[in-house]
Amino acid sequence: MKKFLMLILSVAFFLPVVAQQSVTLRLNPEKNKTYRFRSVSHQTVVQTVSGNQQTVESDVLYTFSIKMLDATPEFLVAEVHFDTLITKTNTMGRVETISSAEEGDIKSGEASKVMSYIMNKFSRNAIFVKLDYTGQPLEILNAKIISDMILKDTASIILSEPTASALKAQIVNTAGEDNIKTMIKGFTWHLPAAQVSKGTEWKIYDRINSGGMLLMVNSKLRLDGLNGNNALITVESEIKVPENAPPIKSAGATVTYNSLTGMGKSNMVVDTETGLLVENKTQTRITGNLSISAPGFSMEMPMDINGETVVRAVK
Repeated sequence: MKKFLMLILSVAFFLPVVAQQSVTLRLNPEKNKTYRFRSVSHQTVVQTVSGNQQTVESDVLYTFSIKMLDATPEFLVAEVHFDTLITKTNTMGRVETISSAEEGDIKSGEASKVMSYIMNKFSRNAIFVKLDYTGQPLEILNAKIISDMILKDTASIILSEPTASALKAQIVNTAGEDNIKTMIKGFTWHLPAAQVSKGTEWKIYDRINSGGMLLMVNSKLRLDGLNGNNALITVESEIKVPENAPPIKSAGATVTYNSLTGMGKSNMVVDTETGLLVENKTQTRITGNLSISAPGFSMEMPMDINGETVVRAVK
């Protein structure tokens, strides 16, 4: 009888421990509460042109906020803002800064001031997004309004060709719905929208447009454990170019990038109550060749891209 009682007590103790290692991970922010995040990235691109190595370093700062406005059994609607968008690029000692904190000048002869003007307008407008409970953006509800508002000013660009056409194409991409979804995904799309326990794995298959390049990012996520209200998750990603990836057209040249491949690793902490990030540290590496061709000209440009991004919730 004593042994049986000890067994019952052991089982009674073990069950709560097991329960604590199981959790439902789904997007569940409190309605009308604003959550803020800060993302800091550093990227180094080493490219070889005619046997000479060139290094381009970029530092990117985003501050992002999200507020859930409404929810249905299938999706929720949120208001998001990119309050700050700053990119600092060092190309062989030539430094260029694009900042939403500056008003910029659409009629400037400097591309960075034109893009600062665009980012300033972008940062001052609310984005209304429909997301599913994994955190995947399904639709930007005011995408056309945002695009029209930004693109109407491109007629005032006075830069000479081919710079003007390349910059206009960049602005069109920036204001496009796919790019806005990609910007939001990095802060929200990590969840299985299901009950999981320690050791459970789930997958996310995503297509992103990075600098005009279409990339497939196939990620395997694993719940490593729970610590209070924090879910500890590791992520391993494979990066490749899909077969139907369109080339980049720029200044009369055609750029293909089919040989690019890469890997990414992340250590992520998610709040189990809201499904939102507490912290995410990511490292990526992409290598391969760009094939550049133009009338009477062609070349291969080897590239090695290394990046690190840290996203943290702001209290």
